[in-house]
Amino acid sequence: MSLNSPDSTDPAAPSVPVPPSGLSRRAFGGLAGAGAAAAVGGLGAVAPVAAAGPAAAAAPFTEEPFRAAPGRHSRRPNILFILGDDLGWADLSSYGSPHIRTPHLDRLARQGVRFTHAYAGSATCSPTRFSLYTGRYPGRTKGGLAEPIADRSAGLDPHHPTLASLLRTAGYSTALIGKWHCGYLPDHSPTKSGWETFFGNFGGALEYYSKLGLAGEYDLYEGDAEYRDLRYYTRILTERAIDHIERDHDKPWLLNLNFTTPHWPWIADGDEEESARIVRRIKAGEPGALWHQDGGSLEKYREMVEDLDRSIGEVLAALRRSGQEEDTLVLFASDNGGERWSYNWPLSGNKASLQEGGIRVPTIVRWPARLRPGQVSHEPVFTPDWTATLLELAGARPDRGHPLDGTSLAGHLLRGERIAERDLFWRVRGERALRRGDWKYYRGKSGKDQLFHIVSDPREQADKAPDERRLLGELRAAWEAVDATLLPYPKD
Repeated sequence: MSLNSPDSTDPAAPSVPVPPSGLSRRAFGGLAGAGAAAAVGGLGAVAPVAAAGPAAAAAPFTEEPFRAAPGRHSRRPNILFILGDDLGWADLSSYGSPHIRTPHLDRLARQGVRFTHAYAGSATCSPTRFSLYTGRYPGRTKGGLAEPIADRSAGLDPHHPTLASLLRTAGYSTALIGKWHCGYLPDHSPTKSGWETFFGNFGGALEYYSKLGLAGEYDLYEGDAEYRDLRYYTRILTERAIDHIERDHDKPWLLNLNFTTPHWPWIADGDEEESARIVRRIKAGEPGALWHQDGGSLEKYREMVEDLDRSIGEVLAALRRSGQEEDTLVLFASDNGGERWSYNWPLSGNKASLQEGGIRVPTIVRWPARLRPGQVSHEPVFTPDWTATLLELAGARPDRGHPLDGTSLAGHLLRGERIAERDLFWRVRGERALRRGDWKYYRGKSGKDQLFHIVSDPREQADKAPDERRLLGELRAAWEAVDATLLPYPKD
């Protein structure tokens, strides 16, 4: 595809409902895509989002339905892909949180496109990362069957093509800063899978100060070597990202910036006493000490998410200072739904579930050179779509031997082409889900097949299976057809 090819065709833009009294259009926009009646009834009035910066003032912001801008032109973009960890669908103020303020991510949304029906590739950390890095369902690879990876025997096959390796072939420099969670040394690491530069942790979680992981191991690395820094982890990652962005680049670049915030343990910047308490328990050999089951609170969770927002604001400010903002595509998302302290209303379920709360995630895309600001999209999209999209925008070709499961959104975003009708598929142990248009087929651990009109019923409460048996059968058959092409789960 040519990034400069003009096309005057725009899809019919979806209408945005008029917000009821007491809701700004910005606040209401976060609810409309999930079923306005249910969301408004649960949230009530939400304060308008304030602009970021020292002169911030609360003011309503009009969010327009997405429309492409086909007359714009640009070079191949730099790509900054930022992942939050276990951030729930409504944990941002621009998505309806009643108590968490995220002005920097809200401003990012005002400058780009906010997606209300965006999904993670799976319901837990490492399978979603597999789907992002490979552009394929996690079940296509052995390492993707772990939900999530918890031992050193599983990982992303270094011979499998990845977003990073394909972009390198297309002339990009590549870096990953933060959480990897796709395998451990010596067999698996970002530097073995296409990233030229890696700084971060290998495991699924670590204590924010000591950098101790689930098994009590030290888990902060530069490349494949341990790196000692006992400051708060989010600060370290933010500094590293800023340094990487501000250095001289002689080619377009990919930076995967994977924060661990707000994943447990519930340690905010400055909580050194709580950090020491957890470290003592880890060193004493207490199983599960890092899970922090006796810790955290709504207030602590708020601190962590707002700190994530400030950190991203610092990274975006560095991008602006560097003069690269116009030609950099920034994509922000979460790796799965929220957990414990997260705010997912009006969705049901959370992390590890294929209900909406486990897989629907906040997603924002900004590319000043090509995308109009202040837009909202209600199109259903999921993680593998972004892999296909970024490869096309970068002029990189997917590997024929490893066909993508995602659909490129480049034509839709740049030229207004309609997204081809397709199914979004998910599978985890004991659960299955498939979305087609406005409908979602779901089977939970009860073993009961259910059918929901997900646009009007985002809480998945009104089971339409008895009334729509033919549609239920079609979606179940479609799910089973995809499942038959995937690797089976190993027997316990």
